[in-house]
Amino acid sequence: NSMSRIGKQPVAIPAKVKVEIKGQKVNIEGPKGKLSWDLPTHTTAKVEGSSVLVSRQGDDAAARALHGLSRALINNMVRGVSEGFTKKLEINGVGFKAAIAGKVITLNLGFSHPINYNIPDQITVAVEDNTKITISGPDKQLVGKVAAELRSYYPPEPYKGKGVK
Repeated sequence: NSMSRIGKQPVAIPAKVKVEIKGQKVNIEGPKGKLSWDLPTHTTAKVEGSSVLVSRQGDDAAARALHGLSRALINNMVRGVSEGFTKKLEINGVGFKAAIAGKVITLNLGFSHPINYNIPDQITVAVEDNTKITISGPDKQLVGKVAAELRSYYPPEPYKGKGVK
């Protein structure tokens, strides 16, 4: 199947990225940050030349699924530390705005009090024109989680289109 074929493809390591594998632990470092992750059982990885090869022990469905997943995650990590991942949100509404002070983003979304959200480590949030929020960082899942959490404070209303989208 296609997943196991993907698993066999080496993940290219860009020039600026350093990959270190010790047992099941994968450490990846690049200009945008550092990520580490533990490989699931039945999966091994090694650095060969300028790429990472992920291999599996066993050929049952679980091992195959973890193989493709491990490769995808390593690939995301390499991309994350070299280029980073970005999500954009936009706030719509009268008097709605966002501002950043240090590691805290403050959202004024028409409630009686502003919402303060602590920005996690390794995540950068930028606000443009008080309404455009850009979230970026090396960890794809974390960038997505921050975007989802900010969005959850004020889901857009279907009939007025107000809110965070």
